[in-house]
Amino acid sequence: MIFRTDIETNILYKDTCMNIREGTAAMQDIELEQAVEVLLAHTTPVAETERVPLLDAVGRVAAEDVRAGFDNPPFDRSPLDGYTFAAASTRGASAENPVTLRVVGEECAGDFFDGVVGAGECVRIMTGGAIPKGCDCVVRQEDVREDGEQIHVPFTSEPYENYCYAGEDIKKGTVLIRQGQCIRAAHLAVLASEGYGDVLVRRRVRVAVASTGDELLQPGQSLRPGKIYNSNLYLLAGRLKELGAEVTVVGSVPDDVERAASVIASYADKVDVFLTSGGVSVGKKDIMHGVVPALGAERLFWRVCMKPGAPAIAYTRGKMLGIALSGNPFAAYATFELMARAALAHLAGETEVTRPRRRAVLADAFPKACPGRRFLRARIEADGRVSLPDQHESGSLFSAAGCDAFVDVPAGTKPLAAGTEVEVVIL
Repeated sequence: MIFRTDIETNILYKDTCMNIREGTAAMQDIELEQAVEVLLAHTTPVAETERVPLLDAVGRVAAEDVRAGFDNPPFDRSPLDGYTFAAASTRGASAENPVTLRVVGEECAGDFFDGVVGAGECVRIMTGGAIPKGCDCVVRQEDVREDGEQIHVPFTSEPYENYCYAGEDIKKGTVLIRQGQCIRAAHLAVLASEGYGDVLVRRRVRVAVASTGDELLQPGQSLRPGKIYNSNLYLLAGRLKELGAEVTVVGSVPDDVERAASVIASYADKVDVFLTSGGVSVGKKDIMHGVVPALGAERLFWRVCMKPGAPAIAYTRGKMLGIALSGNPFAAYATFELMARAALAHLAGETEVTRPRRRAVLADAFPKACPGRRFLRARIEADGRVSLPDQHESGSLFSAAGCDAFVDVPAGTKPLAAGTEVEVVIL
């Protein structure tokens, strides 16, 4: 594997950082939406597919449309425990003058009454049982008086009362799941109800994840002065697994351009995405500015016009996409959810790659002005309002643990009062 020499890399790294600090053309400040567009333009959905059992399909992306092969339910059926008969048999019935019907059979779910029910006859039927020929209604067992081999019906029944039609839930030919949909548990039930035991899905997106920084310790090691635990690695790896990716945990990468580039390069032909946190600002040890050219990679952009998470780098090395996020925990989380997640969804073959948005009312005030675009961690309450935690600093992650949304605050916004209508990104 060929890398630039130490001298070339160091000069390139110093020049890059100097250009960034001095605000020359090398710095690329772009809007979040533009950053997402750039990532989508430089990624192609994985082509490989595999057929997996239904229970292994949760979180996977369907590789083809799947249609219903038959009406569901496949027969007219009863929605309750009771008796089924022809409604005309009870014409004129009342509490004072009930109609008596003879019980000619019993049918549980899974049974089939292979006969025709005539006038003045009925069949005892359980929930889910197929309604026999000659019957067009069902009455609850508690609404009639049972008397050995007959029942007394004290009212006139209506045709198709308590009656479930064949195909009432799903018509033959209905698309059960579309290509590009992420498969959820409810989809499994629908597919199973149509007799499917497996489904064709795209292979999982392969992602390597690492954190940069000489200050990082792994959980379980003794905490030492000046050191912190590598929490970002667990945040990103855990989130990737929740989203269905095939995750390779690289661990911590030292603050050394050549060593970091060597690690990342070793995965270029193995993963679709290399995701890192840290090393993207303008400090002495923000190495990712030097790592990208040392890799011989194409830098797509640096800095996104948002807070938190502005210092982010995207690059490509061959077919591998690299995304370098801030080392601040919540900044990394925000940029991952709002930017990187879209690229991952696109790679996975999903048709919907951005998060849904809606308008909501703030339950709490936010006392600070926002000169630049800002995303506030938030929680959607049962009443539909949006509550805000007390902590919003980039380095604070604990307050985000119970959040399920971001409030998108436009640049130039004054402090927000409780009751203000805002735009919310749902995670």
